[in-house]
Amino acid sequence: MDEQQETESTLLEYGFFNAMDNRARALIADCARIQVFEAGEFIYREGDAADEFYVITNGTVALEVHVPGRESLVIETIEDGEVLGWSWLVPPHHSRFDARAVGLVRTICIDAGCLREELERDHEIGYQFYRQFLPVVTDRLAAARLQVIDMYGHPRDYLHQSHSVSDKPSKPAKPGPGKRGKSAKKSKKGD
Repeated sequence: MDEQQETESTLLEYGFFNAMDNRARALIADCARIQVFEAGEFIYREGDAADEFYVITNGTVALEVHVPGRESLVIETIEDGEVLGWSWLVPPHHSRFDARAVGLVRTICIDAGCLREELERDHEIGYQFYRQFLPVVTDRLAAARLQVIDMYGHPRDYLHQSHSVSDKPSKPAKPGPGKRGKSAKKSKKGD
């Protein structure tokens, strides 16, 4: 069994690729290689070019977001059998989070540039792939949303809080310099 066949066989072990036909898995295997990360090593950083994505075959990866003045916030952990990285799908193809190996992590690393070219050439396989990948994106967005709610609270928590010192309604703010509204008086000469 050659390396490409071995990678294709390994892909079959993960549910993400099971719904794809053999031709699609072979195409993905052509763009893949095995990659290992040590504990604490960054797999990618926020803002990096998103040139690859990964299937975690063993280990745990923490998806983190940088919070100024605080430690990074873990928004989700990715474990065995899960897909890591979706930013390669959306221009400008830059990572939206940091991904750090919690312990030793083994992956199937898929070259996103190679795969994008193949998906552009074969729209049928592209459709299969995007159909499988969309739930990954929505799951990551949902995890980030829940983390924000956990961090800042639910909007209904603020509905009953008083936002002003007085119970009197506040006056509308005056327009700042250079931002006069239509009803603002024109400036007199010499102002």
